[in-house]
Amino acid sequence: MTAIPSGTVTAAPLAPPPGATASPDAPPPGPVAGLNPSVPAPAVVAEPVAPPPPPPPVVTTGRAAVVGGWDARDATGASCKVTLSSTPSLDLYKASTSGCQNKELGRVSAWDYRDGEVYLYQPGGTVAARLRQGGAGLDGALTKSGASLALNR
Repeated sequence: MTAIPSGTVTAAPLAPPPGATASPDAPPPGPVAGLNPSVPAPAVVAEPVAPPPPPPPVVTTGRAAVVGGWDARDATGASCKVTLSSTPSLDLYKASTSGCQNKELGRVSAWDYRDGEVYLYQPGGTVAARLRQGGAGLDGALTKSGASLALNR
């Protein structure tokens, strides 16, 4: 940064406020920079303002991206609702289903996200399904039967 030259700065005692009298031994007030047209005001240098930080990125992958409600459709075309919660349950997260005719899927009670895959668990820790993010949803298969499973928003 280069220095910007400024005008001369002078110092003088302030004049008494209106209605007050100056003490007899005080010198008369002199010119004050910027108030008297014959005395130039010093230049004011504005500091550059940093732009605001960019907004946080929209989460499109990972655990946070799959939290919420999903419409599940199995290989037979049957559909139901699956909710993946962000509420911890031991070392997994809570999950719930409603209206699932498929017994494997209907018993899902927990889920996790590992190595780019969503794992749906039944009580006791049995893996009911494994899914990968694909496009706008999750695609995979039920573990026991191997039947395809898709979750979409």
